Amino acid sequence: MADNDWKRRLGVVYSTNPDFSFTEQEEESVETLEPSAQKLIVSIDRRNRGGKQVTLVTGFIGSEEDLAGLGRTLKVKCGVGGSAKNGEITIQGDFRDKVTEILRSMGYKAKRGN
Repeated sequence: MADNDWKRRLGVVYSTNPDFSFTEQEEESVETLEPSAQKLIVSIDRRNRGGKQVTLVTGFIGSEEDLAGLGRTLKVKCGVGGSAKNGEITIQGDFRDKVTEILRSMGYKAKRGN
C-alpha cells in the first residue's frame, strides 16, 4: 500500500531550509477527573431534533474513551439509545431524574437542569 505521508502535511508551508524536517504535533490527551470532582448538569433539549426530547449530560472533563464508557453505561441502564461526543452525552427521551440518580450513585456530582 502506498505511503500517504503527504496527506498529513497538507497545511504546511514550503520551506527553503535544506535542514528542515517536518515533525507532527501530538494531540494532548486530557486526563479524566475522578467522579467526585466532576460537576455534571443533566438537562432536556428539543432544539434541532424535530420536536423529539433528549436528555443532555454536559460538563464532563476527560478523554473521549471515558466519555463513551459513561455514555454506554447510561444508555444501558435507561434502556434507550443515544450518543457521546464533544464532551456531551445524549440519551433519547426524557430521563433527567433517572440519569441524575444513576450518576449520583456512581459518585458524580450531578445536578438536574431545566
